[in-house]
Amino acid sequence: MRILSIIHDSIVDGEGLRTTMFFAGCPHECIGCHNPESWLYENGQLYSVDALLKTVTDFPLNQVTFSGGEPFHQAMEIIPLAKEIKAMEKNIWCYTGYTFEWLHSHGNEYQKTLLTYIDTLVDGPFIQNLRDTTLHFRGSTNQRIIDLNSVLLE
Repeated sequence: MRILSIIHDSIVDGEGLRTTMFFAGCPHECIGCHNPESWLYENGQLYSVDALLKTVTDFPLNQVTFSGGEPFHQAMEIIPLAKEIKAMEKNIWCYTGYTFEWLHSHGNEYQKTLLTYIDTLVDGPFIQNLRDTTLHFRGSTNQRIIDLNSVLLE
């Protein structure tokens, strides 16, 4: 997987303390993006599943967040990582510029599988004229925080 950066003890990328992995590569290229260096896949460094799992186990109190860039751009590679994180009984949040409906209806098999490992999805592209700095865990009012444990059970 190509990772741009990893931040430990984040309190802005989901509930509680989190280890946030910023995946490289993003097709959305939202105007006003807070992380435009993540747009290029080549800007990331290669990490193995084992190396990323070590970063998770080094901070045992932290839950995990996938951000970017666009994590669903590397869904096939992320699935084994997400599976192991869930085996540790960790909570996974994921930020995506896609909507849940698009991923659920039009995503490829890997994107749909990755959804099954995510507990909370923050979906939708960042839209600069809908920016709201008072929102928790999201940047613009069109973005939603979705409890996938509830949605995918329906």
